[in-house]
Amino acid sequence: MGKVSGKKSGDEKKLIQKAKEARRKAYAPYSKFKVGAAVLTRKGEIYTGANVESASYGLTACAERVALYQAVASGARKFKKIAVVADGKDPVTPCGVCRQVLAEFGENLEVICANLQGKVRRFKLRELLPYSFKKRR
Repeated sequence: MGKVSGKKSGDEKKLIQKAKEARRKAYAPYSKFKVGAAVLTRKGEIYTGANVESASYGLTACAERVALYQAVASGARKFKKIAVVADGKDPVTPCGVCRQVLAEFGENLEVICANLQGKVRRFKLRELLPYSFKKRR
């Protein structure tokens, strides 16, 4: 599942770099697992986020949602890509909650997962969450 590292586009390189920078700002005193994310809008704007933990783990905010919420709070509604960066042997993918929230804005979103060693995996959101919940209209 997902494509393994290949040639990175200019957008992708910039997005990964922004996610790495955001990761440095993470607040992760409990897990010590810092994550950064950067979301690219269809207009070319980039919004970033980092995970913010709470002593009550259920109240923790993941980097992906923080970045998305920053974008939405600024008026963005259409997205092309999101990059997620963490320090691990393999790139991490968004959690189930983040996948569902991202799906609210489109299942064709490209999800770029990277680690600090340069390993990259790419997915379409629909691969990571094939049966997302949808509001009946």
